[in-house]
Amino acid sequence: MRRHAIAFGIAFLLSSSAWAADEGAALYKAKCAGCHGPAGEGKMGPALKGTKLSEQELVDVLAKGAETKKPPHKKGISGLTQQQAKAVATYVKSLK
Repeated sequence: MRRHAIAFGIAFLLSSSAWAADEGAALYKAKCAGCHGPAGEGKMGPALKGTKLSEQELVDVLAKGAETKKPPHKKGISGLTQQQAKAVATYVKSLK
């Protein structure tokens, strides 16, 4: 019985990780790719591929904004929840 509970827990974590990755990619494409490029290579906005910002710093910029950033990042991205910001940040950190 305990093995089943552990297996279920692992399966749940893996499926929720995959969901977060998919959500992060979809949100990135919808809200970020227009300026930062589809693969994070940069366009009007700077390249995000290989960014030195930590995942938490990316979450903070997306969710709260940063005074030192140019618009639209002076303020948090409208309509983006903390969980969605985390999913996007995780996706951005995966770009190679």
